[in-house]
Amino acid sequence: MRNFKYLLIAFLGIISLFSCSDDDFTFIAKQDPNGISFSNTTSEVYTLDAVNADNLAERFVWNSVDFGVQTPVSYELQGATSSSFDEIDPISNGKETNAAVTIKNMLTLAKDAGLDNDPDTEAPNSGDLFFRVRGYVGSNGGGNLVEQYSDTLTVRVMLPENTDAVELKRELYLVGDATAAGWSNDNNNTPLFRDSENDDLYYFEGRFAGGADVEGFKLLESLGKWQPQWGISEEMVTSSEILGNDPNAFKVTEDAYFNLTVNVADGTYSMESIDESSATSYTSIGIIGDATPTGWDADTDMTQSEFNSHIWYINDLTLTDGEFKFRENNDWDVSWGIVSDALSDKAELGNSKNMTASSGIYDIWFNDLDGRYILIPQISE
Repeated sequence: MRNFKYLLIAFLGIISLFSCSDDDFTFIAKQDPNGISFSNTTSEVYTLDAVNADNLAERFVWNSVDFGVQTPVSYELQGATSSSFDEIDPISNGKETNAAVTIKNMLTLAKDAGLDNDPDTEAPNSGDLFFRVRGYVGSNGGGNLVEQYSDTLTVRVMLPENTDAVELKRELYLVGDATAAGWSNDNNNTPLFRDSENDDLYYFEGRFAGGADVEGFKLLESLGKWQPQWGISEEMVTSSEILGNDPNAFKVTEDAYFNLTVNVADGTYSMESIDESSATSYTSIGIIGDATPTGWDADTDMTQSEFNSHIWYINDLTLTDGEFKFRENNDWDVSWGIVSDALSDKAELGNSKNMTASSGIYDIWFNDLDGRYILIPQISE
């Protein structure tokens, strides 16, 4: 009888062991006393020339860490414009103990740091960027995240001055559950179209997916960053920098097309619903001209938005000094043009004139409802 009791206890113990789910599993990890250190040698200064944007600037290498558990360690290389890492740009994330940083990666950080290569501006063309590695196991969601940071590596960068540099202007991107990007700040967010003569005046004619349970939308100045952001406070347009905290979202009560105008200088806006049902639906729109990669011989096709079929875009297109215009279906039967050298303007349907572009790499957006377009410099050359 005693042996039977012991067997029963052992059997119940085995059942209890195998009935535990993976959800009950936790591990006890601890930071590595040896820490994380960079082992690569950096240059005294990195010259960031946009023509070499895809080239390797530096390969950052660091040692592996041991958190004392049988779990693979992940590493995230982070870049920042200040040593406090208030705003982080995640450059790589994986199991490897090294990461390639391109000139374009550094140029993006340099732009966020306020550097440019235009000698006519007060902005400096050289400064410091900051990098560190975050090693971690587990996840926040599981409540068992353990992480460790390396020391900060400071690198000096310099942008060669260029008297023909494209002037960078304030951009405003749509974000929110009423927009194509949702509440993601880096999801190919649709920009507003800036007035050609007033840099504080913006337009957008298009769809907003509003509704009773929809929060609405806000406007961001930089993709991938929540600050500065623009919204509403006491029925006026304002920004987080002006308020000292985040503004409220613009409300949209229905899923419809609207004509939105925003003036950030005087804090006013208008938003009126429009009927676009009679507007022409195009299946193909491209950009053409001697400023484009294929010249006047062929179109460079643009991508049609799945959220709003009247919005077209192309990312990271290299333009040279020259002219361009937009046309439909690789043919001259339907085209848009205007005499303008502005980065954002309103082209006219059937106008035979051409717009002028300066050499650079651009994200380009076009709205076939009203002919507005915008060239957003990605890296000034």
